[in-house]
Amino acid sequence: MDNTKIIDKLKQIIKEKGLKYTKQREVIFETILNCEKHLSAEDIYNLIIQKYPDEKIGIATVYRALVFLEESNLISSISLDKNTRKFETNFKDHHDHLICTKCNKIVEFVSDKIEKEQEKIAKENHFKLLNHTMYLYGICEECSKK
Repeated sequence: MDNTKIIDKLKQIIKEKGLKYTKQREVIFETILNCEKHLSAEDIYNLIIQKYPDEKIGIATVYRALVFLEESNLISSISLDKNTRKFETNFKDHHDHLICTKCNKIVEFVSDKIEKEQEKIAKENHFKLLNHTMYLYGICEECSKK
């Protein structure tokens, strides 16, 4: 799906919720859409300051928009610890995550073997899988050398 259609979806959700469409929400959402990596609220804020200095978007606005975007199922977050969450768009192809518990590095991966095994487990337990998310926690190679 191209970004124009995704932004239109954002506008539709805002309208359905009876909220006001703002350029600020669009800029925050576009920043996440256009980035390949997982971003913290602070990362998003810093990217916006660099790319859209005239928008005057504060960090509090970023946090509020992230709550709205996640509640609207346009983005999802990964909690790395009590104080750190990283965000990504829900418009990427399916993938799972490896997460380093020391440096918070996130690696996306796809495994046909794992996907088939999940289907098998669901079938054995009389479940029809609708969706899933997998997070595997460990220590990355760089951190294990320290």
